[in-house]
Amino acid sequence: MPKKGSKSKKQVDDVPDQQENKLPDYLELQRTRVVCNADAPIHTQGFQYSGAFAAMGVDNSVSVEKFCKNFKIDVKRIAEDDMEFDMIGVDASIANAFRRILISEVPTMAIEKIFMADNTSVIADEVLSHRLGLIPLDADPRLFDYISENDVPNERNTIVFKLHVSCQKGSQRITVKSGELEWLPEGSQLSMASPGQSGEKQKTFTSFSQSQKEILQKPLGVKFKDITIARLGPGQAIELEAHAVKGVGKVHAKWSPVATAWYRMLPEVVILEQIEGDEAEELVKKCPVNVFDIEDLANGGKKAVVAKPRACTLCRECVMGPSGEKIQLRRVRDHFIFTIESTGALPPEVLFTEAVKILEEKCEKVISELS
Repeated sequence: MPKKGSKSKKQVDDVPDQQENKLPDYLELQRTRVVCNADAPIHTQGFQYSGAFAAMGVDNSVSVEKFCKNFKIDVKRIAEDDMEFDMIGVDASIANAFRRILISEVPTMAIEKIFMADNTSVIADEVLSHRLGLIPLDADPRLFDYISENDVPNERNTIVFKLHVSCQKGSQRITVKSGELEWLPEGSQLSMASPGQSGEKQKTFTSFSQSQKEILQKPLGVKFKDITIARLGPGQAIELEAHAVKGVGKVHAKWSPVATAWYRMLPEVVILEQIEGDEAEELVKKCPVNVFDIEDLANGGKKAVVAKPRACTLCRECVMGPSGEKIQLRRVRDHFIFTIESTGALPPEVLFTEAVKILEEKCEKVISELS
């Protein structure tokens, strides 16, 4: 017989899970998952209030300790110009902050000014300039400075390219490609005005004190040399000088370092009741991305299993029809599949590192303002 004031083992076992700082399963599902029904998703709004579950002894507050414990980056795929990784343990606002910074605040180099010497092609000067501005450049923006309206273009803030092509009379039409842009490491070669006296040095549109070959480890150029700029007919020509400067995507899309940066919540496909026989085969055929597969049973039958839940695109075909009530589609609220596609100026892993630095600077600025 237990002593007075003590609890028996049976009494301890009878204590509800809430006393152990655990939520009931249905509340934990609402807190950590978004359930996608056939008609619409539910549980889309998270529990942001720290005391949402205080009555159950569960602390829902956000702290640095919890973040450091739960946060994780898991790289799934990485290539020259794109990567995919899992960002685990963060709110959607953090994932979206990285997405927005990648698109609009990580700087790159792009052609900003065009000095047109000759253009007899069918493309107007403005259209030609716009096309040149959107060509990705193979130049590390971290090696250059921003330029303001009062700054003089120099070797630290400007990259100069020259394009001079022509189609001879009587010849076939030619295609002008981006690979024909020639880098001028010594700066501009176009004179701003004719010299007053013979022998006087011509003044150009840049003021380079030294060659960019001396301060850069590799030559500069365009990332892709097969981008079509224009088509020239017999007797037509293009002669221009293009000046590239450092900028960010929120000023103009040509400075955006990514073709796209996007994320989605990790899919979770749960079979609530076993699906067998013809119904299982119908389910496998119904899914357009082959999330389900057939598994043989010991009695010679077949059942449906979830083979590739990560491939789920939320088309919700599987939750429609007779077998729909046996399947539940979920999204993990704090697990994001993040994809970055670089335009080529910087590798995708470097772009994400730069985005982290920018977000860190923003946080430090807010802290300093509050203090």
